[in-house]
Amino acid sequence: MGILTALRGGDHRLTQRMAAWDSDWARQLLPPVEEAAEHTKLWWAAAVAMAASGGWRGRKAAVAGIAAMGVAELLSNGVAKQLVERRRPPKEWIPHDDVENRPDSSSFPSGHTAAAVAFTAAVAPSWPWASAACAVPTVLVAIERVHSGAHYPSDVAAGAAIGLTAAALVRTTPRLLIRAWR
Repeated sequence: MGILTALRGGDHRLTQRMAAWDSDWARQLLPPVEEAAEHTKLWWAAAVAMAASGGWRGRKAAVAGIAAMGVAELLSNGVAKQLVERRRPPKEWIPHDDVENRPDSSSFPSGHTAAAVAFTAAVAPSWPWASAACAVPTVLVAIERVHSGAHYPSDVAAGAAIGLTAAALVRTTPRLLIRAWR
């Protein structure tokens, strides 16, 4: 058995196990997290709260988070989803009603996770405490994407990698441009 076959099998088993996860807190917490993360509402709200209450540091963190989120969405939804066509996990694997609300786009990568990780990672250098607070919903978004049957865990991992890359780009590009202009 090849490495890719083994990884795919593990990805499928983990998807089924996470989607079948039935607990009171998952049923109560994950749907509102998904709703808040839809269209990046959660991250825009966090940015507004940071800018309003955090002074210069909060505004700097909010701008970095929003910029990184935009880059992550461009890379995940505008580039990667166009290059990789992957079906969503089969509906038969998902034992709850959330499976009916899945998007029709490619499963790979998770744009929700990319945006969440990018925002949180870009905020960290300016305001570590705000980033730590954002890390909780970021993890919940990643869990929800698999639990709802919208993504495989590897889609979420790829989204997280894209989010980290976007945050790094947003943090380093201004310095590179300043050096180039000197």
